Amino acid sequence: MSQAVLLLILANVLFSMKGFGDQIFFEKFKFQVAKILQGEKIRMISSGFLHVDWMHLGFNMYALYLFGDIVDAKLGTIGFLVIYFGSLLAGSLYSLSYHKKELYYSAVGASGAVSGIVYSCIMLYPEMKLGLILIPIPIPGYIFGVAYLLYSIYGMKNRVGNIGHSAHLGGAIGGFACTLFLYPQIFQENILMISFLSLPILFLMIFGKKLNI
Repeated sequence: MSQAVLLLILANVLFSMKGFGDQIFFEKFKFQVAKILQGEKIRMISSGFLHVDWMHLGFNMYALYLFGDIVDAKLGTIGFLVIYFGSLLAGSLYSLSYHKKELYYSAVGASGAVSGIVYSCIMLYPEMKLGLILIPIPIPGYIFGVAYLLYSIYGMKNRVGNIGHSAHLGGAIGGFACTLFLYPQIFQENILMISFLSLPILFLMIFGKKLNI
């Protein structure tokens, strides 16, 4: 495991553990629309290091462990960190924009950052095989990537579950943009796959307002 991935996992664990046992700390650093609009911008980053419970934390850190090293090895530690924090911020910005009229909307979790890392990994290796618990047959990464974004759009639109779909979607878009910026030669290597992975994002840009997304 790269040092950057290890340090991020450690930071998430320690910060989340503090939040588990200290409600005041948790409330002070979680994502909350009203507080952010009042000037507490730090919440847009700090909320990404808080989690609601051990299962929530474990799932995000396991995904970061699986995909983070691959991105780090391909783009270097600086590139990996740019994508991680760029995706975290993109997820928070998208959530803030989407829920700006819901002043008491709140959220926590590294899902936005991890979504960006996963999407970046898929962009770099679009034909990688992913095995999911509910799907016993491994599927190509580019299929999973597009399906993940489409489900995030659907979940956000229909308020499916107690999940921050907007952060997932914003984080994945952040990962997409940061990867293109850091590794533009990807256009030459996988232009068809990259075009395919961009379809849900283009759909959102073109039809998002009409569909109130």
